[in-house]
Amino acid sequence: MAPQRRGAPKAPEGSGTAERRRGSSTKSVQAPREVQTKWLRTAVLGACAVLAGLLLWSRLGGDDSITEVLAHRSEILPGRFIEVPCSEDYDSHRRFEGCSPRKCGRGVTDTVISRDEAQRIRSIAEKGLSLGGSDGGGSYAHLFQASILDLHSGALSVGKHFVNLYRYFGDKIQTVFSEEDFQLYRDVRQRVQLTVAQAFGISASALHLTKPTFFSRINSTQARTAHDEYWHAHVDKVTYGSFDYTSLLYLSDYLDDFGGGRFVFVEEGANKTVEPRAGRVSFFTSGSENLHRVEKVHWGTRYAVTIAFTCNPDHGIADPAFT
Repeated sequence: MAPQRRGAPKAPEGSGTAERRRGSSTKSVQAPREVQTKWLRTAVLGACAVLAGLLLWSRLGGDDSITEVLAHRSEILPGRFIEVPCSEDYDSHRRFEGCSPRKCGRGVTDTVISRDEAQRIRSIAEKGLSLGGSDGGGSYAHLFQASILDLHSGALSVGKHFVNLYRYFGDKIQTVFSEEDFQLYRDVRQRVQLTVAQAFGISASALHLTKPTFFSRINSTQARTAHDEYWHAHVDKVTYGSFDYTSLLYLSDYLDDFGGGRFVFVEEGANKTVEPRAGRVSFFTSGSENLHRVEKVHWGTRYAVTIAFTCNPDHGIADPAFT
C-alpha cells in the first residue's frame, strides 16, 4: 500500500505566500463584477440602439415583408399595369361575357384625378365623418378599423354601430353637403370606372357600381377587437361575391399625412406595395390573384375611397343624389 501523502505545511502569517493567496482571492471576486458591469453597459447600449431602430421603422411605416414597391409616393405615373393569372374565384359565380375577368391584374395611375380634386373629395369625407366616428365593429369593419362613410347607402359609423346618415340627420344633411359635392363625387367615380374598363379591355357600360363603395379614415388608434384589425390579408371576391373589379382613390399622402398604411399585394416572397398619394388611383381584379392588405397606420390619418364594380346588373347600385 502506498504511503499517504501529507498536506503542504501552512505558510506563516505575514508571509509572501499568504499575501499572494489573498491577492489572488481578491482578483477572483472582482473580475466577475467587472465583466457584469461591462455586459450591462453593452446590453443597455444595444437596447437603446434597437429602440431607436424600432422608432425609426415605426415612423417610416416600415414592414420587412415588403420586397418591391409598385408605385412610389414620389412618382407621378401616367399608368402602370401588371397582368397576373386569374384565379378560379370567378368560376363559382355567374359570368357576363365581355365583362367578367378573363384578363386579371393590377394597375396604378396618377393622371385621372388631380390633387386638387382629391383634396375637394377629402373635404366631403371630412364633413361627413365629422358627424360620426367609429370604435370598430359593424358590417364593414372586418376590412378596416376605421371610420366609414357610404354616401350611396347612407351608412355612417357612429361608435360601435352604423346609422343611416340620411334618416338619422334628416334635413340637416343639406347644411353639411352641397349639390356640388355630390356632382364632383359622381364625376370622379365615373372617371375611375372608365379607367378600370380601359385597363381591362371592357366596355365601361358593362360595369356597375356595387356595394360597399365608401370613404375610409384610418388612424393609429389601438384596435379594440379582432374586427378592428384591418391589416389582415383578404380577398374582395371571397368577402363580397358581387365584386369583380376593385379600385381605391387615395386622398392623403404617405409619409406626409401618415406613416404605415401602404397597400400591399401579398405574394409569396415578393410582395408589391402601393404608396398612397392624393389623387392616385389603384385598381385590380377582385379575386384571389390579388390577395391584399393594408399596413397598420403608425401615425397620422389616412383617407381613401373604395369604389367597387360588378358585372352583374342585379348587384348594381345608383349614384348618391343630393335631396
